[in-house]
Amino acid sequence: MDLNLTGKRALVTGSSSGIGRAAAQVLAREGAVVVVHGRNRARAEATAEAIRRDGGTAHLAIGDLAQDEGAAAVVAAVGQAVGGVDILVNNIGGNESAGGGLTGWFNDTPQVWTGTMQQNLVAPVRMIHAFVPAMRERGWGRVINVSSGGGAQPTPQAAAYCAAKAAVNNLTVGLSVELARSGVTVNTVSPGCTRTDMFEGTLRTMGDAQGWPEDLDAREKAFMDLGLFACASERYGRPEEVGALIAFLASPLSGFINGANYRIDGGQVQSVN
Repeated sequence: MDLNLTGKRALVTGSSSGIGRAAAQVLAREGAVVVVHGRNRARAEATAEAIRRDGGTAHLAIGDLAQDEGAAAVVAAVGQAVGGVDILVNNIGGNESAGGGLTGWFNDTPQVWTGTMQQNLVAPVRMIHAFVPAMRERGWGRVINVSSGGGAQPTPQAAAYCAAKAAVNNLTVGLSVELARSGVTVNTVSPGCTRTDMFEGTLRTMGDAQGWPEDLDAREKAFMDLGLFACASERYGRPEEVGALIAFLASPLSGFINGANYRIDGGQVQSVN
């Protein structure tokens, strides 16, 4: 399917790995000019080079969006490279303030909450303020906020992260109303458990400790059998599947989709027997 994205300028935050990387690659294959963002220049450049090898066009913007200074550097880099953006994918996020793992409600201190909100909520707001007013003036634009299944089904083991993602879900609806009848749509994508490089690292570490088979597909099934992130499908998601959904929502074909939250979680449930 031709998504009619040729020549559209897209900034994908947090695109040096995982879902962001996949989204940047799909957008580039569909003809968009992509700005790859990350904090680590080498990793971001690796994504950009992969896009170029595939025949696409990619630029770099390096900076920590959880900080005003880093966000300003990214905005300047985008302006220099492409002038502005037609598509903003707010993929940046994570649970770094809590050490990147599952902690527990009362282990997430107020400082953890503050850091988590900066990374998952305030960082997208910075990019929205920087790029969306110009979209409204031009009369066309797409904002896709990447949330999480935890935004609707919070786990106490990641309280701050889930609350931040719930705020992202709310932000999407409020911004879509603010931009009503402007030609700019705002939507959320909420992935469930997805087999990113980071998750595969978890499978390797946990599988070694548990004595699981070496094959990653077998380890994925063993992890599913634990019931921690149960879903009705026979496997977890793949980054490119989430990237494809993001690309569709970024396209002119999605013009009547606005203020929505798209789950892509394989039918995530509380438990599967």
